Amino acid sequence: MNENLFASFISPTMMGLPIVMLIIMFPTILFPAPNRLINNRMISMQQWLTNLVLKQMMMIHNPKGRTWALMLTSLIMFIGSTNLLGLLPHSFTPTTQLSMNLGMAIPLWAGTVIMGFRHKTKSALAHFLPQGTPMSLIPMLIIIETISLFIQPIALAVRLTANITAGHLLMHLIGGATLALMSISPTTALITFIILVLLTMLEFAVALIQAYVFTLLVSLYLHDNT
Repeated sequence: MNENLFASFISPTMMGLPIVMLIIMFPTILFPAPNRLINNRMISMQQWLTNLVLKQMMMIHNPKGRTWALMLTSLIMFIGSTNLLGLLPHSFTPTTQLSMNLGMAIPLWAGTVIMGFRHKTKSALAHFLPQGTPMSLIPMLIIIETISLFIQPIALAVRLTANITAGHLLMHLIGGATLALMSISPTTALITFIILVLLTMLEFAVALIQAYVFTLLVSLYLHDNT
């Protein structure tokens, strides 16, 4: 039972070789490129959503932080499209892998921290010791602030992994219960099927919200260091 339940989170292979890289590159094919003088509705909607998200992300940043605009836009589009594609039947969601999410979170977090120490050295060091701290608490506060700084990328990755994994597991469980109840109690099976449909709609929203939350937190870390 446990093997079947978690089978969808196992990295897929073809002829013994992992194909995760092909899956990760697949969402980029779905975004059409504007290659005509007049854009169609799909490209216009894509550009409108991109400009809307970019405006929300960049309004708090100074010119130095706005240099990350392309990076943040690519990040939210990648995570959102990957999460949505993972809701398709017989598909694989790379964002359910903690290793991949850490691979995204750690370099982005490290980039913001390095930028902060490079351009705002005094302000970055001041975060480790709030003003007016008693002398006896200085060593303890420095240790706590250091741990809280290094735990930020782990929190980013675990949040995304836990939310996506929990939704997929719940859909799998309710779908299995619906199939099992069809021959026992059709009325109960209908109720669970309605719940499954509602949960699927919720998961579509969660897929986009988690992409936005991940990118927004990276944007806030960038704002604190620029």
